[in-house]
Amino acid sequence: MKWLLPALLLLAAQAQAETVLNRGNGAEPESLDPAHASSTAEINILGDLMVGLTTYDAAARPIPGIAARWETSPDGLTWTFHLRQARWSDGSAVTAQDFVAGWRRVLDPKTASRNAASLWIVKNARAISSGALPPAALGVTATDSKTLTVRLEHPAPYLPELLTLPAALPRKTGAVFDGPYVLKAWMPNDHITLAKNPRFTDAATVKIDTVNYIPTPDAEAALRRLRAGELDMQSPLPTAQIAWMRANMPGALHIMPSLALAYIVFNLRDSALKDVRVRRALNLVYDREAVAQKVMKLGETPAYSYVPPSVSNYAHGPQFDFRPMPYPARLALAKKLMQEAGYGPFNKLQLSYAVSGNPDSKRLATVFQAMARQAYVDVRIQVADQQVNLRNYRQGQFQLGYATWLADYDDAGNFLDLLRAGAPGNYAGYRNARFDALMNQADQAPDTARRTALLQQAEQVALAGMPWLAVRVLSQSEAVGPRVGGYVANARDFNRSRWLWIAK
Repeated sequence: MKWLLPALLLLAAQAQAETVLNRGNGAEPESLDPAHASSTAEINILGDLMVGLTTYDAAARPIPGIAARWETSPDGLTWTFHLRQARWSDGSAVTAQDFVAGWRRVLDPKTASRNAASLWIVKNARAISSGALPPAALGVTATDSKTLTVRLEHPAPYLPELLTLPAALPRKTGAVFDGPYVLKAWMPNDHITLAKNPRFTDAATVKIDTVNYIPTPDAEAALRRLRAGELDMQSPLPTAQIAWMRANMPGALHIMPSLALAYIVFNLRDSALKDVRVRRALNLVYDREAVAQKVMKLGETPAYSYVPPSVSNYAHGPQFDFRPMPYPARLALAKKLMQEAGYGPFNKLQLSYAVSGNPDSKRLATVFQAMARQAYVDVRIQVADQQVNLRNYRQGQFQLGYATWLADYDDAGNFLDLLRAGAPGNYAGYRNARFDALMNQADQAPDTARRTALLQQAEQVALAGMPWLAVRVLSQSEAVGPRVGGYVANARDFNRSRWLWIAK
């Protein structure tokens, strides 16, 4: 038994040497399959496991990933990517054919991918999604194992940013990964553990050995765990505690303006919500300033459009026509519209409203409930896990639903694309031929100014139809404990673990 003590000492030394990062991650992931992972919680984990042609740096800016470099044709329609020497976690080479396979799978209707629309910019991609063309018709070609040629439907200067998305990742069968970490364990509703990938192309610079992603649907409880040292990072944060954190944990608190919109979706398939007077009344009665300034208190901007004003190349975009009206006038008009639609104090409209169990979501729901009551609408709040709500939104099984959208890339089209007929994120079921035609024209516009003008015309059409109740332009909030080094606050609040370290 003399060997036992040295062995225990060795194990203890190894345990001490290992660096571990515990990240609070909001909702429990539903999927880590690149074809289906779409929530921020899922993308955070997948971003540690996988690298596409491009990836994010520490400040969430697109940089070369598996592609070492690329060239673009003069018309902007053909991009040629040259892959670096990279390996999967099983030791095999990452090839251009792996990207062809991954993209074809996402677009194949049999996959029923939630992320297929992310690749519709590629030649023939949308037709493949609809079943009109086979996956082999996709405009992506592996010239050889290290050269990938991508042909586009229209120029897209934002393509390097788009290629960081899950839909654009390579594919190889089996539980293999090409990123800085590999999946070690998944205990549903408890934790997901990632271990450093020694075969990652840049493994020498990865400083953290183990990353635990912990689902934290209750932000209040998560903040207590962070204060106790059980978590090193947590997002989102409970806004009710922001003032306390500013006073007591200023070094840990990070609040960043972002390209993100919070909105309430109207299910246009519902008989009551088909009436634009009802949708307009609810938009009128929602006091955005009170929510942003008195309830949330994060310095966020009340939203009167579907595209945030900070999006690049989109200055002076259209807004709801009622913005100049004082709130009492809006409320009076909302009551008038509801009465014209057949409702009143003795015949109130009953609507269900789906929200997540997050404390902020529930608090905002009760505020909306009180506002809607002024215009003869009784809102019944229905609380469920966010993944359940998203599933119901996709299936059209809801009336009103709270949603957020964090831009995949800095472009107005990324918000407006959610309202195209048949788009996966079009939970409202909005269909407008004029809107779709303008969006299609914008895709083919020869210059930025013309494209912006067409997108703004399309947004004006959508604002008139009111498929959404835009609430506010979001800020991102995160708490970072004192052990964590390398954190860079950014508008996306994407902080890949490969860029972080644990301070001794």
